[in-house]
Amino acid sequence: MSLWAKTQNLPDNMFAQVRALYTDKFPLDVRHVLASWLEERVWNQMDPEFISSFTETLAQECESSARMMTAKEMLILKSNLVEAANSFRTRYGHCSQNLFELVNHLLNQEWKCIQQYHPLAQEPVYQMETAGEIMEKLRNLQRQTQETTIEIQHIDQEQEAFTLKYHDCTKISASLQQIKSQNPPNIELEKRLQNEKSIMESQLQTKVGLIVNMRYKIVERLKDTINMLSLVQARILDEEMLRWKRDQQLSGNGAPFNNNLDVIQDWCERLAELIWLNRQQIKEMERVTLKVNLNLPVKPDLRDLDSQITGLLSSLVTSTFVIEKQPPQVMKTNTRFAATVRLLVGGQLNVNMNPPQVKVTIISESQANALLRNDNCARDGSGEILNNIGTMEYNQGTRHLSINFRNMQLKKIKRAEKKGTESVMDEKFSLLFTSKFTVGGGELVFQVWTLSLPVVVIVHGNQEPHAWATVTWDNAFAEPGRVPFFVPDRVPWPQLAEALNMKFTAATSRPLFEQNLTFLAEKAFRGAFTGEYSNMSLSWTQFCKEPLPDRNFTFWEWFYSVMKLTREHLKSFWVENLIHGFIRKKQAEEMLSTCETGTFLLRFSDSELGGITIAWVDETSEVFSLQPFSSKDFAIRSLADRISDLKNLVKLYPNRLKEECFGQYCTPVEVQKPMINNGYVKPLLMNHIPSVRPSMMSNMQQGKCDDQNKRSTPKMCYPSTPGMLTTPQSPADTVVSNDPGRSPYAQESFSQDSFSQDNCYNSNNNSTNNASVSNFQIPDLDLDVDMHQYEVDEDDSLLQMCLPNVLGYSPNNNQLN
Repeated sequence: MSLWAKTQNLPDNMFAQVRALYTDKFPLDVRHVLASWLEERVWNQMDPEFISSFTETLAQECESSARMMTAKEMLILKSNLVEAANSFRTRYGHCSQNLFELVNHLLNQEWKCIQQYHPLAQEPVYQMETAGEIMEKLRNLQRQTQETTIEIQHIDQEQEAFTLKYHDCTKISASLQQIKSQNPPNIELEKRLQNEKSIMESQLQTKVGLIVNMRYKIVERLKDTINMLSLVQARILDEEMLRWKRDQQLSGNGAPFNNNLDVIQDWCERLAELIWLNRQQIKEMERVTLKVNLNLPVKPDLRDLDSQITGLLSSLVTSTFVIEKQPPQVMKTNTRFAATVRLLVGGQLNVNMNPPQVKVTIISESQANALLRNDNCARDGSGEILNNIGTMEYNQGTRHLSINFRNMQLKKIKRAEKKGTESVMDEKFSLLFTSKFTVGGGELVFQVWTLSLPVVVIVHGNQEPHAWATVTWDNAFAEPGRVPFFVPDRVPWPQLAEALNMKFTAATSRPLFEQNLTFLAEKAFRGAFTGEYSNMSLSWTQFCKEPLPDRNFTFWEWFYSVMKLTREHLKSFWVENLIHGFIRKKQAEEMLSTCETGTFLLRFSDSELGGITIAWVDETSEVFSLQPFSSKDFAIRSLADRISDLKNLVKLYPNRLKEECFGQYCTPVEVQKPMINNGYVKPLLMNHIPSVRPSMMSNMQQGKCDDQNKRSTPKMCYPSTPGMLTTPQSPADTVVSNDPGRSPYAQESFSQDSFSQDNCYNSNNNSTNNASVSNFQIPDLDLDVDMHQYEVDEDDSLLQMCLPNVLGYSPNNNQLN
């Protein structure tokens, strides 16, 4: 992502600081319009020659950009650019270095603001030499093409002069013949005409030699130009365009995407113009050659040159029909999706004068291979897409000839037969975009097509994790120019770690640290190796096919669920390093074993998908862990609110008060009049952890399994499901608690003896104590209210267990005593 793109993504208050940097000395409009140029040519530039001419170069860039703005809505911006160019010449005409240093300072200030917001952001890398080198070659080609035009005009003039002189010579010859036929002949006149004829024939011979040399020289120049055009085109299409496509694919895994397609379009448009001009020059040379037939034994092969230049044009047109916005790579049937296709040279070749239609078809992997073999059966498709035909539109302001399919929908899909362990989530499809149009007034007809990145089609949401595994693996390890859609079955761990880090960073806005990646390596390799993982390779089967030991889910399913949980509910906490996350139970125990009471940390659950648990030190110096919270739990009450509820948690490891860490994310408690609706008391939800008593610890010891890896569930511990402390709103006047951490409606809690206990272990035996919060806390209700209006479900055993301690409720008669 470019520096300006990152700057625009800053929060409003920080972007306001950046905006304040730009004054009339260097307007913000110039920064916006020339963003790529400034960053590529100015930032960290040290060329003295460039710096000395910077003012005029910048002013010319402003004027050039302004000339391209033809739309009415861009009139003000166009005027601002022209005014800025004049201002630069006036202010800095004799001190270009001052302007250059000012721009460099502004760019560096932007980067500092970005670092404040994203401390781990990487400085954009610009290939200044590449862009400058390509533009320099295009300018040289333009000069050479102009020189060729002048030479063709010159040879045309020489041939016209030759034709006139030849006619004069023919007249003299005719006159000489007539004189010779006279009787008596005019010897003096004949001699004079013979002399003129000799001189003229000599001049004609010289002219012929000159014209022949000029013809060969122009042909050689055209050959040289075509060779140079071929090299530049290969550089743009085979390197820059392929790099753009690869970066676009990696962006599907979350990699930063420096979308320089507009720059590539500018190169391609200049290239198309040069190719078209040279093609016209070849045709003009054919006309000029036929105009004066010199009957040469060896003629310049202009037809071969015409074939070469037409081939270059065809390659350029077909290669610049690109997918600007890819369709979703995990596609669900009967769900609307979008995609955008663009023809980079459409405006330059006037294709926009008769905009072509584009059709979209979904094809299978085997059909994609057949398409590369020019097998027309590939165009039949493997499914039905609604709203799959549209006409391209031209935007004069941006010079984009494109079509945005906004409302496509995959209605049906035909699948291939599966082999072995293959599933529908392993099957790859692709969207095929096709179009047909003419160039040069119908002289050339082009049929173009392009394939999207691989797409996995699903019919249900539970297929999404494995589908994303297929897409992530393909995006990360696809080689340019591959056979569709081949990827290696086994990859080195460092490459996979980079892909996982890329994916996690994009989802959560903070990268994985080295210890996080080591944890993932241990998990992916099933703990089979404890040394250096950099030389090891992980297979596709280990990645997302084989379940982890003693689990019913794979490595990818665990990683994906953790990433999804963090993105949806824990992003802020992860970015601020409040979550340790990727550590094991034993490591958490060791870290907390020397800490004071109430110290806690958060880590991702090993045993449950998409779970995060809290490990803390109790009053007895034992280490306990809450049963993991999931997305469903956080949809009810956020992590910050849950931590705020739990008085057992005091400090975040190693020694940070929880209020400082999580206070800003807590939901403010609004004190309001309790409501009774339809005979029910509306509850408030809070978390609560019952204290551990010696009698409970005794039962836990009895219920503990000797096998540390396969413990049975003890018969006495905390409730198995992390629940809520529910505080109904009393219909009477509210009694507000003096405890600031409690709900204003919470009063006396019921006896802890009423809870059953399970899932808890003693840390003294190198194991962690799992606990969960209690489900309900019900305060005393105002007995002046008729309690018969409140219904009690006899099947709600926990509520029946709670009510006797609060209201003297008896389940036998369903009445309040």
